[in-house]
Amino acid sequence: MLPSTFILSCLLSSVSAALTDSSLEKHVNSLKLSASFNPIKESYWTGLPHHRRTPFAVSPDGKSAYVAYLDASESGVHVQQVDPTTFAAVGTAATISGGKEAGGLVAHNDGFALFTNEALPSGTSSAPAGNTPVPVIYRYTSGKQTWKTFVGGPSVKANMGLLASPDLNGDLAYSETAGLYGAYFVVTAYSGSAQGHFGDAIQYVNKDGTLQTIAGASSTWGCSHNTGIAFEAADSAPFASICAEDQGAIWLNTKTQSMNGVKISNENVQNGASNEPMGGMGGSYSGLARFQGSGSYIFAWVSRGAKDLTTNDWLGAPFTHSVNRTNNRRVAIAQFSDKNTLVGPEATSTLGPDGDSQINWITEGSADSSNAHVATFDKSNALVTWEEIAQPTCEFIAMGCKGAFTGSYFQLVNEGKKVGAPVKAMDVYVAGDMVTMKDGRICWPYVDMAWKLDGPVRGSSVTQLSFACMNLDGTTSTPTTPASSSSSSANASPIAVSSSTRVQEVDISTALPVQDEPTPSPQAPAQQSSAVRDSSLPTFQI
Repeated sequence: MLPSTFILSCLLSSVSAALTDSSLEKHVNSLKLSASFNPIKESYWTGLPHHRRTPFAVSPDGKSAYVAYLDASESGVHVQQVDPTTFAAVGTAATISGGKEAGGLVAHNDGFALFTNEALPSGTSSAPAGNTPVPVIYRYTSGKQTWKTFVGGPSVKANMGLLASPDLNGDLAYSETAGLYGAYFVVTAYSGSAQGHFGDAIQYVNKDGTLQTIAGASSTWGCSHNTGIAFEAADSAPFASICAEDQGAIWLNTKTQSMNGVKISNENVQNGASNEPMGGMGGSYSGLARFQGSGSYIFAWVSRGAKDLTTNDWLGAPFTHSVNRTNNRRVAIAQFSDKNTLVGPEATSTLGPDGDSQINWITEGSADSSNAHVATFDKSNALVTWEEIAQPTCEFIAMGCKGAFTGSYFQLVNEGKKVGAPVKAMDVYVAGDMVTMKDGRICWPYVDMAWKLDGPVRGSSVTQLSFACMNLDGTTSTPTTPASSSSSSANASPIAVSSSTRVQEVDISTALPVQDEPTPSPQAPAQQSSAVRDSSLPTFQI
């Protein structure tokens, strides 16, 4: 082969073909669970349905995978080894009996590490009242518990008070190079000056289970209120981290561990809410992904856009407030050349009409997008996924929308640009971590069910999990159900997505002042002027 021809061939080989329906494989009900599982988690404030996370991880050698799920009783987390090809159970599940949330999972060649929250043992000095759970990391080796380390409670000294986590809404990451586990999670202080308030914390534990206090990496009170977390391993601490907060922005806060740093996006917010950019309650996973064999990253989130920036009346300049550009949320991505550096301009802090001109939008139009996640195939190709409601009703300024579910979408992105059209599925959802397998597929768990987004729903228990995979080369590896067919429990027919791609901007400002300070019990987000009033929605606290 001539040198010039070889070079051209190499260049062409780096350009991926678009995904097709045949790129998606499904393993429907491949995993029989040893205990029942409720696949629906109610969202904060609105009660609208979210997928209850099922953390998923594959070992470095690719020979074993693990999935974790919360028992339907909401007390006890089960971790089941699965075959990475058939996704059937291998052996018996390990059960962490006191766990309240399956908050993160790391697979090793000899076992796994689980991030959960549980009450401290009876009689523990300085424990939170009422058996409020505290975050903890478990390490299992060859089916047996090796160590257990609390990363909250009296084990962690915090300047603003001792910390508990009634809702983790966070993630666990591991760096083999650094020999460190990192956990990023939501906290509430149960003592000290911040008692009753909500923030977030980042803690590190070495591979022997010893809690590490690392200057410039560990933190005990960062973004407040935290409304979304994205976290990914790096070769050294600090790990790559992103937070959403209810003062007006999303931050790459790897260096700061706080609500400043590199501003990724301006967001219109309310106290305790910021449009559920990373999935809302239980959704803070597979939002930030590291490209394979690289030090670069990609982040996916949903946003209503931002315009009409004014000074944040609580924090002051250069912090800002903004107005929603649209009533619906669209999918956006950002890329980072390393864990500290955004590719392209930051979100502006200049007062005026512009607030989002820097955003790289993946979707347009009036459909509402939610449940955005991302994973990487290799050094340049990523899979971005989301769910849509073609004709949404968006009753609350900074929360989710409701309406008929009109599909899950899977978009290939290369070097920050869309490749072809997204693959659409009506019977596949992302309900757990998206993992790059040893053979290059990206796989994730979900529950085979009729998914509805048109109002508050309480899920019934299931005893089976399904898995889906996306193949970059467009071929499947013997799926148990063809990607083009629908399972019997899925919606019978898809609902067409609106062909309009025009973004409809909000004409009337819906921005309301954020509370002057964080409050123990967030106030109800104000309703849009066009909203259908609904006073029956349940209330939740973050």
